[in-house]
Amino acid sequence: MTKEEIIASGLLELYVTGSLTAQEIETVEDAIKRDPSLVDEIETIEASFIHLSETVGTPVSETNWHRIKAEIKRIRPLHSSQSDIGRNWGAMTGWAAAILCFAGVFWMIKQNNDLRQDLRHSNTQNSILKETVESNGVEFAEVTSLLNMIRSKDFKAINLPGNVSVSPTAYATVYFNEKTMEAYIDAKGLPVPPEGKVYQVWSLKMDPLTPRSIGLLESFAATESKFFKIENIPTPEAFGITLEPEGGSESPSLDQLYTLGTVTP
Repeated sequence: MTKEEIIASGLLELYVTGSLTAQEIETVEDAIKRDPSLVDEIETIEASFIHLSETVGTPVSETNWHRIKAEIKRIRPLHSSQSDIGRNWGAMTGWAAAILCFAGVFWMIKQNNDLRQDLRHSNTQNSILKETVESNGVEFAEVTSLLNMIRSKDFKAINLPGNVSVSPTAYATVYFNEKTMEAYIDAKGLPVPPEGKVYQVWSLKMDPLTPRSIGLLESFAATESKFFKIENIPTPEAFGITLEPEGGSESPSLDQLYTLGTVTP
């Protein structure tokens, strides 16, 4: 912390009264080593407290006044005359009032520091929330634009139901554009692949059966929308999705065929 930050934080006042934690004391003393001029600030604070203790004598509530008197009466002086007690009574009450005043000052400083901490925390949380909202807004806009595009007459929706023997609840949809030979795969109905595995999409000719790999659904778990774009698709008669080792396979693992659907004319 800089000299100005140390002074503004109120740590020096708490340092003078011994109200800091060990870590805060170390922070203040490190700052003093770096900038010895802080010693002057500490001496000024000490002088202010002493002056306050000598001048404050009236702002004590009746309850606190009786409490102070009760505590003082418990003290048994070793050698003092009645006149000495009378002369010192004003000083003692001034000190007692100053102690109460110091307590109020320190409480206000602590409350101020706590409020600053809460404010910094709130600002941080607001920044995180703002970034999240902005990020979600961008993603929502992109998905909305994508949905408007694939719902156009240029795209044909091809349903890929699940393979009963492998994953009967799985499903996917291919939105295929015959003019551009590109497709969007909606893989929301596929389970997250296990570690070391990846979904591979195949374009199929049915007679004779000729599969051609057209892409991998990589970063599946991290892709929230589960929409994947695939380009340069050879003229297909069907689409299939299999689960393959990471990096994909040259030919489909038919025992891991999750979904399959034909392209209708």
